[in-house]
Amino acid sequence: MLRPQPKNPSSPVSAERGGWWWTVLRWAVPVAAGLIIYLLPQPEPVKPGGWAVLAIFVATVLGLIAQPMPLAAVALTGLAFTMVAGVLEPAVALSGFAEPTIWLIVAAFFISIAVTKTGLGRRVALWFVAMLGKRSLGLGYGLALTDLILAPATPSNTARSGGVLYPIITSLSEQAGSRPDGETRRRLGAYLTATAMGVNVITSAMFATAMAANPLVQKFAGEQGVEISWLTWTVAALVPGLIALAVIPAVLYKVFPPRPGS
Repeated sequence: MLRPQPKNPSSPVSAERGGWWWTVLRWAVPVAAGLIIYLLPQPEPVKPGGWAVLAIFVATVLGLIAQPMPLAAVALTGLAFTMVAGVLEPAVALSGFAEPTIWLIVAAFFISIAVTKTGLGRRVALWFVAMLGKRSLGLGYGLALTDLILAPATPSNTARSGGVLYPIITSLSEQAGSRPDGETRRRLGAYLTATAMGVNVITSAMFATAMAANPLVQKFAGEQGVEISWLTWTVAALVPGLIALAVIPAVLYKVFPPRPGS
């Protein structure tokens, strides 16, 4: 039976990590950085309001790193502050939500969450063990095939690799006694992780809907008078992509093989 991953009580986002002073510090750093930048002399080439946008942007990024609140809350707070402070008009601040690519990413994460929450990733892992588990190389090709199948319908390589493939890799690795430590990671987990990373780069380039940047490429090309349809993109990338997917697991198996005794 596949074992669930143990929770890490020392996670940097844990509210209890350093007590109340740690919570205050995580709030103070983004706010202080934003205020310092805002109070610095504004360079002449910067347009009016641009310096304030930079200050809010830096504070938001630091907030995403320090995480005094959940990531979504930090991002929405930064967005709301630009409108409340009058730095940006609501129509300008919210214009990004009208971009279809953003909603493609949102849909992709919905799909990935559904796959993990329903246990589909666990069932796929068991299927890999049953059908391809005789050799580590077979598992590598199984991951490549899974990524290839999911790529056209998952327009975010982050959601696909982190939300779908990573739980599968973790389950398979744990079954082989491989964990992210210095003693056992090379048994299987390191090879599968390296294979998934290499494969994900290829599948992301094979379909126009395989990652968020691809629709932007289509849009920019269209603005220059070059129309690239989904089918045209796929046909052009299919042959080199399939060759790369056939080569990557085998090459990594030779240069970075699993070590049963490690």
